[in-house]
Amino acid sequence: MVTEEFNQQVEKHYRHNFLFNMLDGALFWLGFNFFAPSQILPLYASYFTQNTFLIGLIASIGSIGYLIPQLFTANRVQRMPRKKTLVVKAGFFLERVPIILLPLSAFLFAGSNPVVALVLLYLLFTWHSLGAGMIAVAWQDMVAKVIPVNRRGRFFGITNFLGTGTGVVGAAGAAWMLASYPFPMGYVLCFAVAALFIFLSWVAIAQTREPALLTQEQPRSQIDFFRQLPAIIRRDVNFARYLATAALITLSNMGVGFLMVYVVRRWELNDSLAGVFTSVMLIGQSLANLIYGALADRKGHKVVMEISVLAGTAAFGLAAFAPDWSWFYVVFILRGAYLAGALLSGIAIALEFSSPEMRPTYIGINSTFSGVAAVLAPLVGSLLADLLGFQALFLIGSLVGLVSLGMLRWLVREPREHQAAGVCSPF
Repeated sequence: MVTEEFNQQVEKHYRHNFLFNMLDGALFWLGFNFFAPSQILPLYASYFTQNTFLIGLIASIGSIGYLIPQLFTANRVQRMPRKKTLVVKAGFFLERVPIILLPLSAFLFAGSNPVVALVLLYLLFTWHSLGAGMIAVAWQDMVAKVIPVNRRGRFFGITNFLGTGTGVVGAAGAAWMLASYPFPMGYVLCFAVAALFIFLSWVAIAQTREPALLTQEQPRSQIDFFRQLPAIIRRDVNFARYLATAALITLSNMGVGFLMVYVVRRWELNDSLAGVFTSVMLIGQSLANLIYGALADRKGHKVVMEISVLAGTAAFGLAAFAPDWSWFYVVFILRGAYLAGALLSGIAIALEFSSPEMRPTYIGINSTFSGVAAVLAPLVGSLLADLLGFQALFLIGSLVGLVSLGMLRWLVREPREHQAAGVCSPF
């Protein structure tokens, strides 16, 4: 239960927690962009297979691994007075170690045994994604505890701005490595730098000072926990509408794993363009973060999501009709603007639908619903790519995005307004 003493502790350590959690996010995203699962990893996999399903599966693994496990951890997390133990201790082995092993696998097998290299890529990335998903509810709830609601937009905006801003440098470095070193050494170096910065992000988050928040909720079995979920969704109509909308937004990104592969293959470009386009995407993401953070604190996260979904929809539409590869500079700028909103408000809005006591449950429901769509998205995308081609895939994704934008705009109410009306949650 939230007490005055708890709020005093939050304010006392606010600057410290803001700084080190900001460093965690910035360093993590810097490292993340050296292996870029939407750009660099699919291109790396294309050296070992031409199968569109296997290439598209990388984006699926990232989304599924991160989103699906969250509902299964929410019951335990909800009763933990402090979430930091799970985030830091378990997070190192579940999320960081596989990325540390990734450059070693590329060094040992990418040039000599492509089958083993491909299998290890999927195993390590699955390990990392599932590990991130297993600690995600605890991490989100910890951030929600130590960063007050009216300053979360600023926190996520600055954090993501720094992460994407330094990520531009990182992506440029990745482009240089891929252009300067023959396969597979360029990828080995990219993965090694990614591992370094992701380890440093773990050092930063370990400095978090999290006050305990005791709950009066009685322990319950996982079966009882799952039994109560349908009632929450039925009673909280606004949240239910948001869940359907978020799932459709995720489905609209069915072609994301093929954007880089398409532009490189279609115009026979050098692999170094993967790093260049990643840099361009990060520039769009950085600029959008400067706007989104302040806008979210003032107007709420729903309007930020509307803007970002519009940008993502436009990106796929432009990719479908691009007559020249240079158009993809704009495609990836728009893609960056979409990602900025998805990573900032797509996370933060789920923290505002419920009371603090029920927050982990709401986080888990939201993530797992999106995860189901994430299972389908790349599978549908791979099927459409094989049957209709990449351009038709991008066009269909754009149309789905337009539908989801309409749902978000007219069916979902801003959760802050919903709470102010006293109808946000039955608990």
